[in-house]
Amino acid sequence: MKSYFKIILLLFTSTLSQQVFAQSTSDSIDLFIKEKMLKLKIPGLQLAVIRNNSLEKLSAYGLANIEHQISVDSTSSFSINSMTKAFVGVAIMQLQEQGKLKVDDPISQYIFDIPNEWKSITIRQLLSNTSGLPSNIDDKEQVLGDGTEERNWEMVKKLPMQFKPGEKFSYNQTGYYILGRIITKLSGKHFTNFIDDNQFKVAKMNTTQFGDSNDIIPNSAGAYSTIVNVDGKWINDGKLHNAFATFPLFFRTATGITSTSEDLAKWLIALQSGKLLKNKGSVQQLLTSVKLNDDRIDGFNKLTNGYALGWPTVVRDEHPAAAPVGGMRSALFVYPKDNLSIIVLTNLQGSNPEWFIDEIAGYYFPDMKIANGFGLSKNLKLLRQGLLKNNFQNSFKIYSNIKRSNKEFDLSEDEINSWGYQLIEQNKKKEALQIFQLNTLLFPKSANVYDSYAETLELLGHRREAIKNYSKSLELDPKNHNARQFLESKR
Repeated sequence: MKSYFKIILLLFTSTLSQQVFAQSTSDSIDLFIKEKMLKLKIPGLQLAVIRNNSLEKLSAYGLANIEHQISVDSTSSFSINSMTKAFVGVAIMQLQEQGKLKVDDPISQYIFDIPNEWKSITIRQLLSNTSGLPSNIDDKEQVLGDGTEERNWEMVKKLPMQFKPGEKFSYNQTGYYILGRIITKLSGKHFTNFIDDNQFKVAKMNTTQFGDSNDIIPNSAGAYSTIVNVDGKWINDGKLHNAFATFPLFFRTATGITSTSEDLAKWLIALQSGKLLKNKGSVQQLLTSVKLNDDRIDGFNKLTNGYALGWPTVVRDEHPAAAPVGGMRSALFVYPKDNLSIIVLTNLQGSNPEWFIDEIAGYYFPDMKIANGFGLSKNLKLLRQGLLKNNFQNSFKIYSNIKRSNKEFDLSEDEINSWGYQLIEQNKKKEALQIFQLNTLLFPKSANVYDSYAETLELLGHRREAIKNYSKSLELDPKNHNARQFLESKR
């Protein structure tokens, strides 16, 4: 009898501790999100967290509409922009499972009105942005021509190839236009209807649809931006603007879906549970980074550094992820090895949530916290470990000792500099100062290292030393506007 009650007590205690942990984690995430929104000036945000293929957290924050002070709720619909490409990848894999195509087929098997140099390009290369096709948008990301499909197609076909297929990664919307035509041709229905019937409806995504700023979208969260395009370059001017986007129907394989975090969670659960793709091998193929002709993997940047079949990927040893991103405002990360997925939708172009989703994951897996060294290279982790043991003192001596005992130990100026700024973000200015000082010793001919060191000295109130190092930076680089501006202000 006593044993029975002991078992019941243990089960109750275990369940209670799990509930307390889950509540604590949820509250901590809420605080993190609110701080991030304040810092980045994000008006509204939706969050969904999936663990072990079930929805664990669904939250809404801030304003969907600033003008009318309408709060974000679970029904608020956000544009997910280029995250749409992940749906196109699933659609292509569905057609492959139906035996209607193979991803390594040349596109010339399905599309005939193309230039000769396009004919060897494969469907896989279209999906992974490695085709080398010319772009059907201009430097300001406006669709070429007068907005009609026929005019756009005729114009892009006359442009030269960017490179040989499979040679490089280069983000490309033309390939997704062609994928839309292939889906329409092989399915017998327009690609928007095929995706609606075979993904939205199957996953019971009741609020998800194709649309843009011209469409009436129930509970639309609208769109704001601090990013403006000046002469083909995206610049953050720090001011909040209304953002409007028009996506012609033929262009909507590249971008065009509006959704909620709850609907996207349903979609991911359906994908991972075999409702959208029947074979596990299909999902694995969908999320596997595509290799270039020379066996390299490439992507957007140091975070999303690979690209699969419509899905950007985060290629790394620890906690790799498949990570669709859209419009510099929305992102979702699927961590296959961790049974975890995180969705963040915002109504601010320029919020780039992909850069803080790992931190949210860190509330479930503490080793993913930046403060615990997550994201640092193997060599930087070695240096960090040595510095922690010595309270961040004698950084050059520690670096030199590691270098002597490890021939493969090497760090770039940019690596060290980036880590220094991470430490400042964590309010560890004194530790950052040691890192920036180390950089000046390792790279004494770089103006940038003295600039960063001087900036941190000023933050800590060491003005005389800051002036000395800004002067050194300006001496090495007379064009250093930041150093010149600081020194002139102190005269």
